[in-house]
Amino acid sequence: MISIDTARRLKTSGLEWQPKLNDFFAIPERYMDDKIFVISDMLVTIDVLQNMQVVSFQGASEWALDSLVTDETVWLPREEQLREVLMAALIESEAPFLRLTSALSGCRCEISYLGNPVAFEAKDASEAYAAALLYLLHARSI
Repeated sequence: MISIDTARRLKTSGLEWQPKLNDFFAIPERYMDDKIFVISDMLVTIDVLQNMQVVSFQGASEWALDSLVTDETVWLPREEQLREVLMAALIESEAPFLRLTSALSGCRCEISYLGNPVAFEAKDASEAYAAALLYLLHARSI
């Protein structure tokens, strides 16, 4: 999963989010930066009952009556979501190219955009895809 910092940079750069079931997000600047949330149609928690760990299915949570504007959140796209957005952005390019390679030291994402080959290295595939996507978002805004 990408860092909240990377997610913020993607949002600031223009990455749009259409929230869907199972999407991850954060709520920064609300003293919850270390919490990751997921959009779900059912709340499930892990509890301890009689010294045994149990899965509890909840009908409502403490936040059941609260709401939050999505502009106040930061989407944390998963690896496959980043790859999909990146591929869609590259389709507009002449001779689009995308390759991810991995090694013990991390991952390398190589793209070709408007005939220019560029590579991005990161600790994992998600961050490498995010770096390439940030490049494309900035290149489009120029």
